[in-house]
Amino acid sequence: MPKKIKFMPDNNNSISGSDHLDFEDKVAELDSQMIELRKLSSVKGIDYSPEIRRLQKQQVDELRHVYSRLSAWQTVQVARHPKRPLAGDYLELMVKDFRELHGDRCFGDDKAIITGFGNIGRERVLVIAQNKGKNIKQKIECNFGCPNPEGYRKALAKMKFAEKFNIPIVTLIDTPGAYPGVGAEERGQAQAIAVNMQEMSRLKVPIICIVIGEGGSGGALGIGVGDRLAMLEYAYYSVISPEGCAGILWRDGSQAPLAAEALKLTSKDLHKLRLIDEIIQEPLGGAHRNMHDAIYNVEKYIVKTFRELKRVKIENLLEDRYQKLRSIGSVSPETLRSKTQAGRDRIKIALQSIKSKSKRIHAKV
Repeated sequence: MPKKIKFMPDNNNSISGSDHLDFEDKVAELDSQMIELRKLSSVKGIDYSPEIRRLQKQQVDELRHVYSRLSAWQTVQVARHPKRPLAGDYLELMVKDFRELHGDRCFGDDKAIITGFGNIGRERVLVIAQNKGKNIKQKIECNFGCPNPEGYRKALAKMKFAEKFNIPIVTLIDTPGAYPGVGAEERGQAQAIAVNMQEMSRLKVPIICIVIGEGGSGGALGIGVGDRLAMLEYAYYSVISPEGCAGILWRDGSQAPLAAEALKLTSKDLHKLRLIDEIIQEPLGGAHRNMHDAIYNVEKYIVKTFRELKRVKIENLLEDRYQKLRSIGSVSPETLRSKTQAGRDRIKIALQSIKSKSKRIHAKV
């Protein structure tokens, strides 16, 4: 019988000076002022509550201003924040009575993907979560969240098991990409991801996929096919990391901010393109500032969505899933014509402005 695993969340969720991002200079200054006032209050016994409340109000206003206008690259930085809640935090705070299952019955047990059964709300579910690890030892064990082929095969084996007993599936996506090592390629990395995508598209149970941090490349796609795909507000989901894209196109990793803008990887861009179904709101300043509220929002979304999906017949669910996948990137001729009309007009004007060439006269010999 699988034993119950207890994942310890990082309860010390306070933001220290080193945890502020590059674009949070003013927020960092306000935080340091509040910390100093609290120290003075405890040492001198003077009540600085009015000053602290004033600084807190300024901090909230500044956070609201900064996070309402994040660039794509700044969103990537938030998604990679060291104190952002990871798989272990979700399993501990959201999934009750979690029982982990190990191994792919082929090669080994990949620690970059955690699989197991538990309860979310009143629903018994299979949870598949990509794990980055909290400390250096854990990060090395799970390749910093980059799964090997055995991780994807383990996930598929557990999904088949859940299908057998009609148990719905939740996947939590948080990876920079599949592990690119030689051993992973030798063991069939690309095939493992492709098989997962094919099999997930026809599993006869409801599937919810949620990007909780980084959604990088095929590493995310390997557990990212389902009936609903949602993203946390400051997560990102992309065919390649911004650094990888910059390295290929510009031969310069420092162009990552420009690549991030071009990739349209934020939740707002992807929702506008109808590539994701819903954006799950994060607390002000990102999930790392209030882990419990962020995880509660994810739990609330899962409970609500399963309630909707369970009302749909499984035949209709599979057909909707198939049509959802087939419609990705498709555009009606009318929409395409309207979006390209301005460009076609410019080309037409340019062609009309070109003077006709005179006929070539052959020289007499």
